[in-house]
Amino acid sequence: MILPEILLAVLLAGLPGEGGGQACDLVIRNAVIYDGTGASPQRGDIALNADTIAYVGPAAPVRGRRELDVHGLAVSPGFVNMLSHSEESLIADGRSESDIRQGVTLEVFGESSMGPLTDTLKLEAAAMQSDIRYPVDWTTLGEYLDHLAARGIATNVASFIGAGTVRANVLHYAARPPTAAELDREKALVRQGMEEGALGLTTALLYVPDVYISTRELTAMAAVAGEYGGRLTAHIRSEGKHLPDAVREMIDVARDAHVGVEIYHLKASGRDSWPLLDPVLHLIDSAREAGIDITADIYTYTAAATGLDGAMPPWVQEGGYGAWAKRLKDPAVRERLKREMTTPSDSWESYYSEAGSPENVLLVAFKNPKLKPLTGKTLAEVAAMRGTSPVETMMDLVIEDSTRVGTIYFLMSEENVRKEIRCSWVSFGSDEASQAPEGVFLKSNPHPRAYGNVARLLGRYVREEHVITLQEAVRRLTSLPAKNLKLRKRGYIRPGYYADMVVFNPALVKDLATYARPHQYAEGVVDVFVNGVQVLADGRHTGATPGRILRGPGYKSPH
Repeated sequence: MILPEILLAVLLAGLPGEGGGQACDLVIRNAVIYDGTGASPQRGDIALNADTIAYVGPAAPVRGRRELDVHGLAVSPGFVNMLSHSEESLIADGRSESDIRQGVTLEVFGESSMGPLTDTLKLEAAAMQSDIRYPVDWTTLGEYLDHLAARGIATNVASFIGAGTVRANVLHYAARPPTAAELDREKALVRQGMEEGALGLTTALLYVPDVYISTRELTAMAAVAGEYGGRLTAHIRSEGKHLPDAVREMIDVARDAHVGVEIYHLKASGRDSWPLLDPVLHLIDSAREAGIDITADIYTYTAAATGLDGAMPPWVQEGGYGAWAKRLKDPAVRERLKREMTTPSDSWESYYSEAGSPENVLLVAFKNPKLKPLTGKTLAEVAAMRGTSPVETMMDLVIEDSTRVGTIYFLMSEENVRKEIRCSWVSFGSDEASQAPEGVFLKSNPHPRAYGNVARLLGRYVREEHVITLQEAVRRLTSLPAKNLKLRKRGYIRPGYYADMVVFNPALVKDLATYARPHQYAEGVVDVFVNGVQVLADGRHTGATPGRILRGPGYKSPH
């Protein structure tokens, strides 16, 4: 191992200092350092030179052009949001306020992707925009990432390429298997995405068009990502009564495609399914012991957020939103849906059924200004206001809003959340957009996890309930996802690593956002550095946008 002082001398070689001594750009003094390994913290100093950590250890033997005394606060690597949906919010506001204020320095996009897009998909994407409006000025995933970077972003960003997005390029929203030639086209698009910097392949197998992807088709696409060292991330096919089968499918794909797999927001949805979590955790542990690279991430809440599409069977959504809305206006279809949406089925999974009642369904995001006053009301309340059944109300709202309608479903067990947090292979993702309590973001309500997912872990589950230790929580927020994503020189506080760091107060960090009032910043994070640039200073955003696009292992530079 290279001693910190020796590496410091190498990194600072030739750097002039005042009075003939060495100098660094910044020295952070009197820190309690959680280095990302999961080891006990150590008191000491950290020196930065440009975007790189130059020294970690006791009493840095160098002066800083700028010095920051953190007076015994915790300093850790920047946190990784393993599933961020900031694809659009960062276009509207690159500051990434709600995540930066929780110490997040990397947003990872998954479930679907912002490219590649056909001309038809571009038009559909523009038509489905809601509060955030923007021109779709890109075609490929790589072009989207370049577009985002050019606008300026506070956090680093990385993305997977969506299996459903790829499929829609080839088959649009058809519910049939691809021909051999079409599968070859899908694989070619995955290959292109990997060479543009995708971290791997991602999918959301509960939603159209991903729900039409067979295990064989998914394995074929995942194998291409695996050839480049990429990973498969998945919202799996079932999170309810078929949860064990859905996890077995991921294990099979991991083995057959020779690819690592991450299960997104692992959960057992619906009270009847809560007992399934224990055998599922055992199933994953057994697969890992057998050499299968399978991990998961979670959000630290008992409610899910998606749309009313999660309450309707896939057949009614085939062909995309236009075909879906047209069917919902057909009296015969509506009668069929009344039966199917209120009857348990083995052929599809319903968030509405898993929620148990319309009181457990919260409507939070509308596009139509006339529907905005319904924001924050339950489905039961809106149905009563309209004098229609909950099922009829859902169908009508999808038609009237021209979207799937943003919806929160209360589905999960608090004790199961704790069990998941205790798993050493679980990291954390908000499954939400990073935003701010101002401007366009106030037009809709997010899930409170947008403002509190990390802070809730550190405050409630670490400090208050002692579910895991703080050093273990830091490892799961930093080096674990960095390792799974094969990110170079990220995830640890080590000399030679990029200076993505967060200074926080473990005694004060907590989430404030609620379902009723979600637009509230978390507390307790003091300073945040991204690539060596201070983005949060004493709890206030500096306006800096030093974020970079982090490309996957298969990236081939066009230059």
